[in-house]
Amino acid sequence: MLAALTARGLAPTPDGWSELGDAQRAEGLPQLPDQLNRRTAAALVAPHSKATLTDRRLAALGDAEATHDGSVRLRPPQGLVAITPQGRVDLAAVAAVLGEVSIPERALSAGLALEGTIRAALLVENLGAFCDLRAVDGWLLVHVPGWDTATVARLLERVVHVPLVHFGDLDPNGVRILRHLRALRSDLLWFVPEFWTELVEAKGLPGIWPEDLDLGEAPALVRELASRGLWLEQEPVAVDPRTPASLERML
Repeated sequence: MLAALTARGLAPTPDGWSELGDAQRAEGLPQLPDQLNRRTAAALVAPHSKATLTDRRLAALGDAEATHDGSVRLRPPQGLVAITPQGRVDLAAVAAVLGEVSIPERALSAGLALEGTIRAALLVENLGAFCDLRAVDGWLLVHVPGWDTATVARLLERVVHVPLVHFGDLDPNGVRILRHLRALRSDLLWFVPEFWTELVEAKGLPGIWPEDLDLGEAPALVRELASRGLWLEQEPVAVDPRTPASLERML
C-alpha cells in the first residue's frame, strides 16, 4: 500500500496523505462564507485545525479567504472615527467608556477607514506600557505585541502620512522588533528619550547582547547598554511625567 501510494506521488507528510486526503476532504466541503478563520479552514481541508494551509488546501476553499483574525488594540485621539459599510463609530467616545478600542482584522480587510486628525502614531511593545502610558493630545497609541504584526500592518496602511514612532524595551529582542517594523515603515522613529539614561543604574537588568546584532544605527543608550551587558524595560518610562513632552519633541 505504501509503495503504491508513493509511486503515485502521494508521499506521507506529518499531517497525513497530502494529495489523497486533501482531495477527499475537498469533495465534501459545505458552502463557505467569504471569510473563514484559518483554523476552521484547516479543519475542513486538512487533517486537523493546526495543519498547514498549503496552496492546494487554500485552492480547495474556492473564493473563501482564510483569515488570521488578529485584532489591534488602540487608544485613539479625540475625534477619530472608524467608517465601515455598516456605519460610523466614534472611537474616542468608545475609549472614553472602555479605556481603549479593539479593531479586528476582518474589519480592516473589509475596507475600514479612519476619519479625523492623527498628529502621530505610537507603537507600544508591551501591554502594561500601552495601558499605563499618559495620553498625548492628538496621538494614536497602538499595541504591537512583539512579532504579531499582521493586523498592525493593515492598520498602518491607514496612517501612511502620519509620523510613526516605536516605543519598546531596550534589549536584543526590542532591537529586532524595531527592525521588523521598519520593514513595514522605513520612516519609523525610535523613541529613546534622554532621561532614560538616568534609570540605567537603578533599573538595568543583566542580559546578554549577541555579538552579531548590528547596533550601528542604534541610539547611544542602546549601544552603552550592549557594552555593559544590561537591558532596560520600557514600563518605568511609560509612567514618567517627562514622557509626553519627550514624545512631542520628536515631532
